[in-house]
Amino acid sequence: MKLASMPHGRDGRLVVVSSDLAWYATAAHVVRTLQGALDDWERHEPALRALATELEHGAIPRERFHEREVAAPLPRAFQWADGSAYVNHVELVRRARGAELPDSFWHDPLMYQGGSDDLRGARTPIALADEAWGCDMEAEICVVTGDIAPGTGAADALEQVRLVGLVNDVSLRNLIPGELAKGFGFVQSKPATHFSPVFVTPDELGGAWQGGRLSGVLAVDLNGKPFGRADAGEECTFDFGTLLAHLARTRRIGAGSIIGSGTVSNRDPDGSPGRPVAAGGRGYSCIAELRMVETIASGEATTPFLRYGDVVRIEMRDSAGHSIFGAIEQDVVRGQ
Repeated sequence: MKLASMPHGRDGRLVVVSSDLAWYATAAHVVRTLQGALDDWERHEPALRALATELEHGAIPRERFHEREVAAPLPRAFQWADGSAYVNHVELVRRARGAELPDSFWHDPLMYQGGSDDLRGARTPIALADEAWGCDMEAEICVVTGDIAPGTGAADALEQVRLVGLVNDVSLRNLIPGELAKGFGFVQSKPATHFSPVFVTPDELGGAWQGGRLSGVLAVDLNGKPFGRADAGEECTFDFGTLLAHLARTRRIGAGSIIGSGTVSNRDPDGSPGRPVAAGGRGYSCIAELRMVETIASGEATTPFLRYGDVVRIEMRDSAGHSIFGAIEQDVVRGQ
């Protein structure tokens, strides 16, 4: 089942979307918003599935689905937290500045709390007030949860994954060092986050969803050229059950919480940090990682961060070549 939100008020209007992303039907007679569905999932999920089945068979009124018209599936959420499932990415960050990776990073994930009151759609431009802030995309996977009690273990937490989607966790890289130096985490360096046009239930993913990991190539293009082709299922140190259990260790996770995987990252088969797609490698899911590789190789980063007029595209396709979540595609524009 695929779900999306049409712009309407603060929280959108819930619709079900056909598997091929061609059609949608309103779900307002079942539940008005996606958050409302998540608040009482056991009651609403069967009715939404029935509606999705009717949509697939053309048995109900439907309209053409256009990705550019939707809001974020959850335009605002009770919680947005981002983890570090791909330790290769963290290791490259530290290597670039000559720091060792603590052993604890391999069994105790990093996580930060992001802003969840302004979550933006897949075609909403990346608004940047100042190019000097070092704007970067970060292509990730995310899940949306039901209620998870404090102290819940990884296996039980994974059972509460309701939906899966894609994220562009926009970062302002040149503001990060100053914030981290204060010892209190990200605030100004993490502007609004953008999400895929649709979120999907795990069963929709078939064999690509196994053990809390999503396998498949996460395609990242910059200005129409391949930038990243990392496989999200490979080198994923922490599955989503582990990330959720980490977050729930001392507190309750409320229904409708969104948790991100962190930047998807692969090494080359020979264990090297990775090569650009144009050089036969899998590339990168963020510019910072390419700059890290450049620094490690030559002592200097040469690739610039995002500039006004750049276009970022993030998408994942299934084994038949069909888009699963729709595409995040954004221009970088002047503004906030």
